[in-house]
Amino acid sequence: MSTETHSLPPVNKSLPPEADRIGLILLAAGVVLVIAAFVFEPVRASFDAVILYLFMVSLAVGALFLLALEYITGAVWSVPMRRVTEFFAGLSPFLLILVLPLFLHIHDLFHWSHAEAVQQDPVLQGKAAYLNIPFFVTRTLVFIGIWIAFAALFVRHSTHQDITKDAALTRSNVRLAAVFFPLFAFTITFTAIDWGMSLEPHWFSTIYGVYYFSGTVIAALAAVTLVVVLFHERGYLPGLRRDHFYSLGALLFGFVNFWAYIAFAQFLLIWYANLPEETYWFIARWENGWQIVSVLLIVMKFAVPYIVLLPQEAKMDTRRLKIMAVWLLAAHFVDLFWLVMPTHSESLSLSWTELGFPLVAVGMTVLLLSWKTKRYNLVPVGDPKLQRAMDFHL
Repeated sequence: MSTETHSLPPVNKSLPPEADRIGLILLAAGVVLVIAAFVFEPVRASFDAVILYLFMVSLAVGALFLLALEYITGAVWSVPMRRVTEFFAGLSPFLLILVLPLFLHIHDLFHWSHAEAVQQDPVLQGKAAYLNIPFFVTRTLVFIGIWIAFAALFVRHSTHQDITKDAALTRSNVRLAAVFFPLFAFTITFTAIDWGMSLEPHWFSTIYGVYYFSGTVIAALAAVTLVVVLFHERGYLPGLRRDHFYSLGALLFGFVNFWAYIAFAQFLLIWYANLPEETYWFIARWENGWQIVSVLLIVMKFAVPYIVLLPQEAKMDTRRLKIMAVWLLAAHFVDLFWLVMPTHSESLSLSWTELGFPLVAVGMTVLLLSWKTKRYNLVPVGDPKLQRAMDFHL
């Protein structure tokens, strides 16, 4: 531990007005394009909306996971940047808005939602107790409610601590984290099964939930890293050291490797077993142009970030971290596209309908960050570990 101390004053600094304008323009343009997509290409737009929903779940619930991880492990280094993670957890309520159009298009998305299909299919009949519309909608809403509740509790304790400086609030969040982790594992797994795997209800994988979890953590870490670096460069988070950025880079590097391991494990087990009811899912992603996306995904989400983040110096370089954060967020979108869209389109095709959904994601996030910075300190100034966090040294 370094003997040098680094002070960080209470920071309550709003983003410039340009942030609101950019966020509004992106969101408005995205909403217009999304509405047009649902009007002219409703089925494809529904699949695009699933991708958007799973992507925003990754940001919101992945941030919740990072918050709980900090509290349950007693981590120190991440305290100065925790408020950014809390801001992303604040996306949870917006998941209700994003999921409503999907409920209206369940029949366009899910083969199992058609009663006549279930009557003629013994496999679907065996899964009907789980894959039915009332239970599907109910558990989706329950999952979102759980995420909203924990996000509100974590953030309320943290922001209230800015005023009271009460260490008991940290202990309250530690207990919350202990409760949240099993619920997180359950809800994120079944979200992946419901909105991803059940698109093709005859296929199954015991690793699918873990696969989505690994991508979720990468996306949340990348988003937090990008905003922390941008805030730091613009003087919103002064006092951060190379050691703090190294920890972010090391976590990103670690989860990139974890994703690659899980992705290969899922492929290897299915390839080795060579069962027709399992292999057809991968075969569909290795034909009719989808092999291009399969190879691109390996390069984007593993090879490039592995090479770039492997050197120790790279993990401390804010410029490289910023580039890799954007890169990995794009890679996660490609990953979700690869998981979801082959169910709709046997051959690889890109459509204008895809344009609006990323704009909605970016615009919504920028506006949320701008609003949060107006309301809260950018640093949890009441956390008893803050000074130790500012003095953090590897």
